[in-house]
Amino acid sequence: MKIKNRSRSVDEVLALPVPEHEHPRRPSILFRTLLKMLSTPELKAVSFSCEKEGMERLSEKEPALFLMNHSSFIDLKIAAAILYPRPFNIICTSDGFVGKNGLMRRLGCIPARKFISDTMLIRDMVYATRELKDSILMYPEASYTFDGTATPLPSSVGKLLKLLRVPVVMIKTSGAFLRDPLYNMLQLRNVPVRAKMTYLLSPEDIREKTAEELNGILRKCFTFDNFRDQQTEGIRVTETFRADGLNRVLYRCPSCQTEGKMEGKGIKLHCGACGKTWTLTELGFLRAEDGEDIFDHVPDWYAWERSCVRRELQEGTYRLDVPVLIRMLVNTDCLYTVGEGRLVHTREGFHLSGCGGKIDYVHGPRESYSLYSDYYWYELGDMICIGDTRVLYYCFPLEGGDVVAKTRLAAEELYKLEMEELQKRFERKSP
Repeated sequence: MKIKNRSRSVDEVLALPVPEHEHPRRPSILFRTLLKMLSTPELKAVSFSCEKEGMERLSEKEPALFLMNHSSFIDLKIAAAILYPRPFNIICTSDGFVGKNGLMRRLGCIPARKFISDTMLIRDMVYATRELKDSILMYPEASYTFDGTATPLPSSVGKLLKLLRVPVVMIKTSGAFLRDPLYNMLQLRNVPVRAKMTYLLSPEDIREKTAEELNGILRKCFTFDNFRDQQTEGIRVTETFRADGLNRVLYRCPSCQTEGKMEGKGIKLHCGACGKTWTLTELGFLRAEDGEDIFDHVPDWYAWERSCVRRELQEGTYRLDVPVLIRMLVNTDCLYTVGEGRLVHTREGFHLSGCGGKIDYVHGPRESYSLYSDYYWYELGDMICIGDTRVLYYCFPLEGGDVVAKTRLAAEELYKLEMEELQKRFERKSP
């Protein structure tokens, strides 16, 4: 899948008119049926099945909030099949509207800017449930999982539930990540996919619980480990490209501590610095060709990388400083390539500069609890996105190895450290 892209100067892009806000639309039964039909071939190919629990409590015409874990593009096809014919609006990243705004609106999509405070999105969701009487499909994790485990949930979700006052249903998939993990460059694997749809919270439950209690329930629901499930259930991924791109996730060698020299190719993960090599087995284990495995589980390796990043932040040694190609998004007409610049990330947050001084953007560490980053984004390359409600900057590193995963980890850990520091200050001031 590609995105409409055009070269323009920064001044030309910033001079473009700000698009007027559009209310969400109820998708017609025609578009709902079309989406379901287009989803059928792939779901049939993966022998898809869905288990339902407590869904008799939700009436056919009652709006609900459907929360779904986010593993790969098949997630939308699953939702289209299991929610049919119920009308629902889909919370979708704003870049998904580029070049096809009309179609996305007719499908019921609502644009959202990932990891950016957006009050208009909340208003749109309220409008959809109260005025249109539609349900809403939302991926609260906002971004695809890198390592097959849950990504952070925003602390505002509990407040959102109390504002919407509609039933909450959890859709949890199994096999969707194994089918198409983000790092594997859109290469599909032949594995079964299934889902479980559970009635989670009634309006009465939501009214009786605090926002923090609701957050706790959701965090528990969004706890999973796709690699562990694969191993436990004995699901074999036999494709010989299963380790392609795994270096995007496992970018640091635990043997020699070198970053940016890992290479995932075929079924092997190899460190170009010390020569250590691992095999990604059909059951998802990592096996070292010589010596100890160190890590035999991808999420354990990724968690170790997170701890390394946190330590660098605490010691003041963390720094990302890379040349980037900059693309800007200001409307849904097109993505605009504006030139090259430099992206710096430190304990103080992000600083993007470039295009002859036309861009000088600072993004503080408390502004986002995570980071919109992606691999092979719209087939353009690995990407880091920062910005605000007016402009989004899509930064494509031009050198420096695999930096996307580390930068996301750093943004998440930096936010945590900032919140911990705020809490300590509050406690010191409290009598």
